[in-house]
Amino acid sequence: MTPTPKTPPPTGYAPFAHLTAPNAGLYRRTMRTFLAAKERFAVHLRPEDVYAALAGGERPVELEAVVKALDSLVEWGNLRADPDTARVTAVEDFYRKRFVYQLTRAGEAAEEALSTYDEALGRRGALQAVALHDIVTQLRALLVLGAGDELDPGKTYLALDMLTSRFAALAENARAFMGSLQRTIDLHDVEEEVFLAYKDRLIQYLERFIQDLITLGGRTAQLILELEDTDAIGPLLRTAAAREAADASPEDAAHAEREAYTRWTGRWEGLAAWFISRDGRESQARLLRGRALGAIPQLLAVVRALNERRAGRSDRSADFRTLACWFAEAPDDEARHRLWRSAFGLYPARHLTIDAETLADRTAWPVPAATPWAECDPLFISPQLRRTGSYERRGKTRKVEDRSEARRHLAEIAAKQGAEIAAARARLATDGVIRLSALGELDPLAFGLFLQLLGDALATWRPGMTRTSATSNDGSMEIRLTELGDGMIAEITTPGGRFRGPDHAVEIVDLTETAPETDPETDVTDEDSR
Repeated sequence: MTPTPKTPPPTGYAPFAHLTAPNAGLYRRTMRTFLAAKERFAVHLRPEDVYAALAGGERPVELEAVVKALDSLVEWGNLRADPDTARVTAVEDFYRKRFVYQLTRAGEAAEEALSTYDEALGRRGALQAVALHDIVTQLRALLVLGAGDELDPGKTYLALDMLTSRFAALAENARAFMGSLQRTIDLHDVEEEVFLAYKDRLIQYLERFIQDLITLGGRTAQLILELEDTDAIGPLLRTAAAREAADASPEDAAHAEREAYTRWTGRWEGLAAWFISRDGRESQARLLRGRALGAIPQLLAVVRALNERRAGRSDRSADFRTLACWFAEAPDDEARHRLWRSAFGLYPARHLTIDAETLADRTAWPVPAATPWAECDPLFISPQLRRTGSYERRGKTRKVEDRSEARRHLAEIAAKQGAEIAAARARLATDGVIRLSALGELDPLAFGLFLQLLGDALATWRPGMTRTSATSNDGSMEIRLTELGDGMIAEITTPGGRFRGPDHAVEIVDLTETAPETDPETDVTDEDSR
């Protein structure tokens, strides 16, 4: 009777041996077939099942190759082979070599590690604005739960678990995205054509996330402070820790609950540090906003460099590096001197021009560089050079191109844009302190300008502050924001939707408007005197 092959216990890192063996691709596809079967709750696979799964791929294989691959994986400890007695109908069938295969614990762990490795390498990450909305929603739910007379352990645990899960995903994806964005800026692992194709969408994506981070980040920080100020977060964390340690054995219950509470406290502190600046340390959300804002001009600089490279403009640093290689490869000092003269043209002052005949004469009768002018051979200058200063015959002067029409068109565009921006400033100017809800409906240009002002003001907001002010980057407008604390919600209507947020007292001043002239003697304005 044919002996049954036994799965040897894996030694060291034997389950990873198939990565460096010949036909590693076949081994990886075979292991992925077993993982896919496990997801369908299939425990054992026959060689025919594996062959059928691999036959439909891009690289079909023979059944014999599949059987050899299965036997090799059994030797490395990735698979376990058991006699296939389900299809035995005669004594002759029992003596034949028939096996069914299943994953071992070591093989499954190795494949999961490889899947995680492949996922990490191919992961680009994303800036998840939806996660910001979910975090705000869960924080509001925690406020409602903390305000109740008695905490519900199930609801508290689910709310905190969802909050930390969404926050962990947000932080991890943001880190991965900024890493992939920096590789994109450096043009690592990305083709130039692909970069130029999606640069506009990438910049719009960054701008949209920055706006969401400005609006929702401040709200998130305010909710976190409310939970901490009302001392509601401590009982919530203890309740979640008790719920998590409920399944521990009686002798380990107290210790498990303390460990769970420590973990929950660390998660909450990480969440708070991500959105709130404390102890002279900037929050991660603010740093992420700065990195994202800084990435936009870097992307534009890359685009400009690529356009210059395509236009054929010389890269001086590349030229100097190439010239340095030529100097290093020169056979002797004489060749290096010739290369120097050719590259920079720094000849002795007595040589006003140089050509093949001059070089031949210099080789035949060398003249030391320290030779005085009076002792040198005379230099004969062409009469044409004396008259015109150049040997080249000048052709017809190019006709001056009339660019008045292009300048007029550019002036019209600039005037139109200036008028639109001035109208937007005039629309936003409040002429005193009003509520945000009183701004009413805003057109896209005025709303964009308002978002920039609001973002600049919220960027200066610190915990405990009730009012702040900021000036736009161009110095044309100033916004003064004061917290009301009455719980009212402001709503601003735009063609793209409705903008909602906590109502504040706001004053927006157009700094480009000049104040009325004042009479120095009467100290009243012309308008008042009239």
